[in-house]
Amino acid sequence: MSRQLPPLIVHIIYRLGIGGLENGLVNIINNLPEYNYRHAIICLADSTEFSQRIKRQDVIVHQLHKRPGQDWASFYTVYRLLKQWQPAIVHTRNLAAIEYQVSALFAGVPYRVHGEHGWDVFDPDGSNVRYQWLRRGLGLIIHRFIPLSQHLQDYLLNRVGIPSAKITRICNGVDTKTFYPRVGIRQIPDGCSLSLDEKLVIGTVGRMHGVKDQLTLVRAFIDACQKSPEFAQFTRLFLIGDGPLRAEALELLSAASLTDKAWLPGERNDIAEILRSLDIFVLPSKAEGISNTILEAMASGLPVIATRVGGNPELVLDGKTGCLVEKEDVAGLSFAMRDLALDDSKRQQLGEASLRRIQAEFSIDSMVDRYRQVYDKQ
Repeated sequence: MSRQLPPLIVHIIYRLGIGGLENGLVNIINNLPEYNYRHAIICLADSTEFSQRIKRQDVIVHQLHKRPGQDWASFYTVYRLLKQWQPAIVHTRNLAAIEYQVSALFAGVPYRVHGEHGWDVFDPDGSNVRYQWLRRGLGLIIHRFIPLSQHLQDYLLNRVGIPSAKITRICNGVDTKTFYPRVGIRQIPDGCSLSLDEKLVIGTVGRMHGVKDQLTLVRAFIDACQKSPEFAQFTRLFLIGDGPLRAEALELLSAASLTDKAWLPGERNDIAEILRSLDIFVLPSKAEGISNTILEAMASGLPVIATRVGGNPELVLDGKTGCLVEKEDVAGLSFAMRDLALDDSKRQQLGEASLRRIQAEFSIDSMVDRYRQVYDKQ
């Protein structure tokens, strides 16, 4: 007598590359017990080496290579895959994937879940009425919405009009076995040519495109260096990630004659090690859901400076685990960096409080258990 296979969850995302959404998905797959569920991932665009972080060997990763814009053939392709695989659950994530809930409906998938992880680059504050109507219409065929922050939950409730009974908020969890504080001397990341002896390193991690707004961080760093010779002498800046803002950031640093104080290596796969080489973490985004990189920085024992947007205030307690500044506020961010950089005691206290908060409230086990409870309602 053959053993019945666990139910299959098909996760539909835009692309499996380095990012908070993708990291959260991999954490769920790696930590949800194998006897509970099987998994497959449909990447509307493509997959990268990031897929190697998936520890299970039975996970299907299917790349659609969808054409930019509205690729109608991709809806039929997803429909055929779902008919073939017959999953118990389809879980789409963010605006780029939500329309494929229609393919899941026509394929007869019995339980349909949609996650809201953060704002779309074309709708950084959720004010786009067309996108609100899209979510409202598709909400009629989606059984469960999972916003990652209170801000996103309020958006679904008050602006989209999704019934509260359909919403389960689940904050991200962080893998504290991978992300933990530096012990002993700083390890210089591979490929970094900067001398970091007796230096203080400020850094950020993320895709370098509009909504992440690394240019405000660069301008604030330049401003801080110009206003404080002491800051300029002993601080260094890491900008980890790739995208269109990288070239602009390099131009700004070059114009200020500060390229010798910054490292912009592009996309990296050793984020945990890089975070352990930092002293202060900054997230200058114009919009956010619940940021994985903030959680990872806090788990690394770092004080965090973040913009007062989206889910950031739910993670960074102003004056307790870090500090909050307004978005696109160069002067405010410059002051916050100088204040923390020049105060060893304050940095230590905030960093220790960050770590305690992660251990108490944002464990990966708690996150995975909450997703399991949602999936079990199928």
